[in-house]
Amino acid sequence: MRIARFSTDDGMSFGVVEENTVAAIAAHPFGDLTFTGHRLPLADVRLLAPILPSKVIAIGKNYAAHAEEMGGEAPAEPMMFSKPSTAVIGPGEAITYPQKLSERVDFEGELAVVIGRMCREVPASRAADVILGYTCANDVTARDLQAKDGQWTRAKGFDTFCPIGPWIETEADPADLAISTTVNGEVRQDARTSLLLHDVPALVEYVSQVMTLLPGDVILTGTPAGVGPLEIGDEVTVTVDGVGSLTNRVIARD
Repeated sequence: MRIARFSTDDGMSFGVVEENTVAAIAAHPFGDLTFTGHRLPLADVRLLAPILPSKVIAIGKNYAAHAEEMGGEAPAEPMMFSKPSTAVIGPGEAITYPQKLSERVDFEGELAVVIGRMCREVPASRAADVILGYTCANDVTARDLQAKDGQWTRAKGFDTFCPIGPWIETEADPADLAISTTVNGEVRQDARTSLLLHDVPALVEYVSQVMTLLPGDVILTGTPAGVGPLEIGDEVTVTVDGVGSLTNRVIARD
C-alpha cells in the first residue's frame, strides 16, 4: 500500500495511491485507515512530503564503498546524526543551493524508514512492528561545510536539504532493494540495500536505544558510493525499487 500526503484547492489530506488515483483517508495514516469515499485522479493532486516528522535521524557511512570514497573506514557502530524537520521537502519541490555559504552541495540518495508508532528500546527482532513503511530520500549535504565544521549540523541542516517521497510504501522488504540516483538522467549511484553495513532492524534498535521515536519520525539508512556535486539547474532523482522515485530540481537560494 502506498500512503501519500497531497494537496488540492480544498487543502491537504492523506490518501492511498491506487494505480492512477488517490483515495482520501480521514485523519492520519497511523493505525486503522478510514476512507472518506473521495477518490481523485493522481494527476489532479500535488504530492507533498509524505510525512512531516518530528525528527529525522540519519546514518553516515553505512555502505563500505561510500566510507572508502569519503577517505575513511566504515564505523563499527552506526554513525548517527540528525537533520531538522525544517529541511524536509516533497517531490517536485526545489532544493535551494546556498551559494553565499557553500561552494559544493552534494546529492546522497537513500532508503528512508518511516516509524509507525511511538516506541523506544525496540529489539531488532521486533523492528517491523514499529515501522509504517519506506520512502525515498536525498540527504543533501554542503560537502565543504561538512569538512570545515567537523560536525555535520550546518552542512546537513539547510532548509530543503531533506527531500523525501513520493509516498510511503508499506509492503516493501528493505533487505535487498535496488537503489539508484540520477542527475539530469545520468546514473551516479547504483547499489542494493543488501550492502548496508547495519540493516534496517539493527538501525531501529540502535536509534531507539537512544531516543523515543514518534509516529512519522524518519530514519535515513545511509547512502551508497557515487555521491557527487549538484549544480543550479540540475534535476536529481532517487529511485528505490518497489518504493518509487523522488525528483527535485536545484535552484539558487535567494
